[in-house]
Amino acid sequence: KYFPWVAAMDNTDMLPRLSMVAHAISRHGSVASAELSHDGEFSRASRDEHGTLYGVVERDNKYGRVEQMSEEIIDYIIDRYYSAAVFAKQCGFGMVTIHGGHGWLPQQFMSETFNTRKDRWGGSFENRMRFPLAIVDAVRRAVGPNFPIEFRMSGSEIDPGGYDIDYGVRIAEALDGKVDIIHVSAGVHEIDRTFFVVHPSMFLEDGCNSKYAREIKKHVRSYVATVGAFTEPGQMEEIIASGGADIIALGRQSLADPDFPMKARAGREEEIARCLRCNGCFENAGKHRIFRCALNPEIGQELEAMRTPPAVIKKKVLVAGGGAAGMEAAIQASRRGHSVTLCESSGKLGGVLLCEEKVPFKKHLSEYLARQEKLCRELGVRILLNTPASPELARAESPDVIIAAVGSKPIIPRNDGIDLALCAQNVYEDPSCVQDRVVIIGGGLVGIELAIWLGMSGKKVSIVEMAQNLAVNINDMAHLAYRAALEDHGVRIYLSSEVRKITESSVTVCGPGGEFSLEADTVVYAVGREPLDDEANSLHGCAPEFYLAGDCMTPDNIMAATKVAFAAANNIGRM
Repeated sequence: KYFPWVAAMDNTDMLPRLSMVAHAISRHGSVASAELSHDGEFSRASRDEHGTLYGVVERDNKYGRVEQMSEEIIDYIIDRYYSAAVFAKQCGFGMVTIHGGHGWLPQQFMSETFNTRKDRWGGSFENRMRFPLAIVDAVRRAVGPNFPIEFRMSGSEIDPGGYDIDYGVRIAEALDGKVDIIHVSAGVHEIDRTFFVVHPSMFLEDGCNSKYAREIKKHVRSYVATVGAFTEPGQMEEIIASGGADIIALGRQSLADPDFPMKARAGREEEIARCLRCNGCFENAGKHRIFRCALNPEIGQELEAMRTPPAVIKKKVLVAGGGAAGMEAAIQASRRGHSVTLCESSGKLGGVLLCEEKVPFKKHLSEYLARQEKLCRELGVRILLNTPASPELARAESPDVIIAAVGSKPIIPRNDGIDLALCAQNVYEDPSCVQDRVVIIGGGLVGIELAIWLGMSGKKVSIVEMAQNLAVNINDMAHLAYRAALEDHGVRIYLSSEVRKITESSVTVCGPGGEFSLEADTVVYAVGREPLDDEANSLHGCAPEFYLAGDCMTPDNIMAATKVAFAAANNIGRM
């Protein structure tokens, strides 16, 4: 197992809970599938009583010393796949998926990179396929002839030295007819450079891995599934219609919008919440053992959300601020039956996120904001644009509840010559003000995304960051994608460094090796934001109930903003 807390298909104590999961899925007409996965040398939990880590060959990896699996251990693991499949069927699952991709144990045997054995489990292609085919045979014996088996594989390892799509086709051909579905993904989970292809980042196009499934489908008779960054029903329909795949699999998109299939079927595509690929869901699952979603605050608290009744007492609610937090609060309060007014100081809803509308790798962000505004209007939220929140407005509205979501403002550093620099938000709003050589002060999320965007347009960008690492507050999984994008676009990074002076043509930087100068036509600061405390606090005594949400509480990401706003709106009307 990759994590100790992942459900074990060889633990009979899990029978009641897994049976409930299978029933909860199948009672709605869907087929519940149990994924059978062994992580091999990358396992963090499945070791023997001595703590030994086993893999295809003896070597060292980032988790420790890996011992080569003996014949006895290989036979034992094949038998455990058999037992797990029997148990899955006993629990009520109607299908099993053998995870043979992403660098897990079956792929470790199939891959020439991992498998350098010289016995009957390695050497030739036929020998490297012996283990995965033995698993397939064991699972088939366990479930019988009329029970669907899916095999998930990487169409290409992508990493230099790893196998390519031609080798992936050979793997698929060896599986053809032995499994019902060949599920084609790509990459190796434990290789940093391919992790964000395994789980496509925002920097990759929608359906970026579908090309591997399309090629494999030309060579096999088994059904072929494709997966990876699908958000557009039209694209999915085109892939199936053109013979690129038989099945489209959704992962993170199903968290962002569990109603995606019904909305697509009904032609309500504009209502779909499209995954931002921030990978916050993965980060929360890894750290807290529970999924969360930036766009869907119900994820991780589904039962509470389902069981929250309409408000007992209907109240008049004033939401101050039309950013991510404000719109989420207005939507949820309106859904619960309250009368909601949303005031926004500017002429458009969206808050600080609006400035990133033109950024190509943020296209789903602008779609999200448009969807939230549409929901507000459809739910009857009264929207007041160009209307700053103030005590005078609150007195005129006389609300029972105020939710202050008035946002934050950029922190202006005190560097010598800072008056010559631009704020990151201003650059997003008017990129024409940026010349060729750019120095960005601050390597947080705003700074690195701006650097990538400017790098994409051909600017020569440098980041100067005081900390020892970039973007210390973003999740580790997104960090891999950001670092790769910075490298791809030639962004130079100076860590543990501080800008001392800004002139019209350069900046003076003090780093670990002393002072040095960077040529700069444009200097941009992105050193964080601070809450609009005064604006928020001015509303505190203007209604019997008062809540803070979003950046005016603590500047953070969309997930934090929507989570707090959702909770505040749900709390209204309980007393």
